[in-house]
Amino acid sequence: MKISIGHTVSRQNNGAAKPLLVVCDYCGKPAELVSGLRIYPHRPDLKDLRFWNCDPCLAYVGCHKNSDRNAPLGRLADAELRFWKQQAHANFDPLWKTGQMKRREAYSWLASELKIAFTNCHIGMFNVEQCKRVVDFVTKRDAGGRVL
Repeated sequence: MKISIGHTVSRQNNGAAKPLLVVCDYCGKPAELVSGLRIYPHRPDLKDLRFWNCDPCLAYVGCHKNSDRNAPLGRLADAELRFWKQQAHANFDPLWKTGQMKRREAYSWLASELKIAFTNCHIGMFNVEQCKRVVDFVTKRDAGGRVL
């Protein structure tokens, strides 16, 4: 499995952005841009959202809401990875949402614990193992912020 989401962006001669090519990390084939109704048919409130989807792998990822290129929020995720991304966010986000740390501080701490560059510290791009490590690091923090 590739680590990146495998998308490319290039400009046309007139300066307009070409559509993104988002490649599924599981099968290596191009993902399809679909509406929220395709991913969440029971949720009409999500119908106007866009997602990159790979039907054979049952993997998808949402798009940035204000992106004219439909930029993905992270990598395509199957059910297992979606579960662990949710767990990672549920454990990590309170560090900055409750004011324990500033958001940038929290991500800097996490990058340090994961031994990755701050610029690569984005849960949307993590794999299952990295998401599990996020949960582990956060749950093992002591009052001083050190991982036990």
